[in-house]
Amino acid sequence: MFTTEAHRAIVIGGGIGGLAAALALHRQGIPVTVHERAASLEPVGAGLALAPNALRALDRLGVGERLRALAAPHPAIGLRHPSGRWLARTDTATFEARFGDTIAAVARAEVVAALVDALPEGTVRTDSPAALVTPGSATEPAVVRTGDGERSAALVVAADGIRSATRDLLFPGHPGPRYSGFTSWRTIVTPARRPEAVGEVWGRGQLAGVVPLADGRVYVYGAALAPAGARAADGDEKAELLRRFGTWCAPVPQLLALAEPERVLRHDVRDLAEPLPAHHLGRVALLGDAAHAMCPFQGQGACQAIEDAVVLAAPLTPATDPAAALPAYTAARLPRTTGIVAGSRRIGDLVALRTPAAAFLRDTALALAGLLPARALLGRSGATYDWQPPALGASASVRRGR
Repeated sequence: MFTTEAHRAIVIGGGIGGLAAALALHRQGIPVTVHERAASLEPVGAGLALAPNALRALDRLGVGERLRALAAPHPAIGLRHPSGRWLARTDTATFEARFGDTIAAVARAEVVAALVDALPEGTVRTDSPAALVTPGSATEPAVVRTGDGERSAALVVAADGIRSATRDLLFPGHPGPRYSGFTSWRTIVTPARRPEAVGEVWGRGQLAGVVPLADGRVYVYGAALAPAGARAADGDEKAELLRRFGTWCAPVPQLLALAEPERVLRHDVRDLAEPLPAHHLGRVALLGDAAHAMCPFQGQGACQAIEDAVVLAAPLTPATDPAAALPAYTAARLPRTTGIVAGSRRIGDLVALRTPAAAFLRDTALALAGLLPARALLGRSGATYDWQPPALGASASVRRGR
């Protein structure tokens, strides 16, 4: 129960998942503190695509409309060959009619700001590393060590990322994240004109993506097969991007040419290919990448962390014992996220095809699928995008009754 200061909720990690969890708990009237080891919440990231499932969850948190208003509209999105030939294309009106919402592309910083602004002042403590000492039990609180000493908690939310120390403590026999074979780049540029061709371009063993943001900015990203830990020989990742994608169709090379080298982020892609046995232990809930790190090929990493936050908080009240509620969290989240992790890896396997014959067969299949009615194409995404969040407390706004 959350009846005393010693029985608070503590969130380890101030990323999008941790902040969403804090806001969901706050909406339920539960006192919560977020401990973030970084000196600030300045996001290490570029753009983010919020799919309908995540937007519905953000509506429960009361920030969905704010983020929709920041998204740049675009009439269509699709998939192309490096020559520029369209393999598949969907207009956004048809997408919205099918799913009742859009995919809102926003800067990661805007999502962080929306969540922080909705939390009470003082909830988030930066430059404040925290570590789980003991997960607690049905009769004992969890214990977290912070810079101020050890703190008891009725609930600990471990949103400490793909290298989660909490996950390692709870499930020491799990192999942890494995390298997917892909490295990725991300940056934001500001072209003179908004690009007309929006979506992804698939080559052999690599891809590039173009996503318009607000204020004329464009999120550009790439992924390619590479040895783990590989980096540009001279440290210039912009030059590496131009080497790989400089001959591809417009606007990919033109946008990459605008990148500021120091703002090009590069990270190896890892995922939890082997699911955890549970997303909780004792009084600790694992959330986001700590629970189900996935490849980015479905754009669902942050979306699933936001879902986690709402599902975790929904059954809790100040009088609820979270230890009794956490098994239902695992039951709801483990099967869904396991399927999405596997689906993201399957898409990565398609991108990874490198021989001309294999890539030709893949592209031909994609082009033929693109000739199907939009209803059939979009129906394949229904299991992911049709998800409906549980309700939170009355203080959370719900968009159009959802």
